[in-house]
Amino acid sequence: MIRKATDNDFEAIFAIINDAAIAYKGVIPSDRWHEPYMTKEELKEQIEEGVRFSCYIDDEDDNEVIGVMGIQDKTDVMLIRHAYVRTRQRSKGVGTFLLRELIRDTTKPILIGTWKAAAWAISFYEKNGFCLVEEEEKNRLLKKYWAIPDRQIETSVVLVDKNFAH
Repeated sequence: MIRKATDNDFEAIFAIINDAAIAYKGVIPSDRWHEPYMTKEELKEQIEEGVRFSCYIDDEDDNEVIGVMGIQDKTDVMLIRHAYVRTRQRSKGVGTFLLRELIRDTTKPILIGTWKAAAWAISFYEKNGFCLVEEEEKNRLLKKYWAIPDRQIETSVVLVDKNFAH
């Protein structure tokens, strides 16, 4: 089951992001990796900046939250943000269910940023109909819609859906 996150889900969202982000350790540039991957303060800032999370609930496992994904309205586009599934629950379709739910009623173009070295994430989004943009366009989009350091821009990619016209 998928539902909108509430304030009561904060700790679960925090735990899932940091559990799943372990996959980046040793993969993304070492100067971009830190523990925890996302602090509670950073998560609060993301929510305050308009990231609306949805939670995937495992009704067979004591209604535990096992996946989270955020969406952020940036006026002319929507951003998919912080898409994570608990490590032990991966490869069961949770990410796909969350992604489809979040984009189902959206008419705006959808953009997704992820690490260039996260081949599994890029592959997941491509399987779900998104495609990579060229380097110059990626740089422009990351600077326009995300608030991230230049070093992260260098080491990231952007994927777009079919509604995005560059």
